Amino acid sequence: MAQPYPKTRQLAWNKTEKKPKRINHNRGSRTAKQRGDISPKVAAKVDKRSKNRCEQCGWRPGNYDPTGARMGLQRAHLIRRGKVEDHTTAQDVAKLCGPSVNTGTCHWWIDHTREGMEWAKRYRKALQEGAGTNAPDD
Repeated sequence: MAQPYPKTRQLAWNKTEKKPKRINHNRGSRTAKQRGDISPKVAAKVDKRSKNRCEQCGWRPGNYDPTGARMGLQRAHLIRRGKVEDHTTAQDVAKLCGPSVNTGTCHWWIDHTREGMEWAKRYRKALQEGAGTNAPDD
């Protein structure tokens, strides 16, 4: 695949050292993936808040699951990464049973159903208002 412009144009001459140097093309802003990354500090806050249980249904690893879909707890974004303004905060993330690809888990529910997305919005709003671990009434 051809470069958008030739290598000779990607280099700028350093006149003092008489040799070419590469032009640094840094991105001006962070990507959605970078903004959505969950830092260790945020992860620790979410883990402490959840008390090792699903914040939507209350399931704990090791408890009986009649569906067999739940395999553990995952940190799930309550809003899409593209909607995160600067960086992910503890109010943007919930600890939910997953994985997100298994139908019947809470992580799948908030990613793929209208009711789940609405719950995620209400729960995020409750977290921002300082309601703590109490999920809003459904």
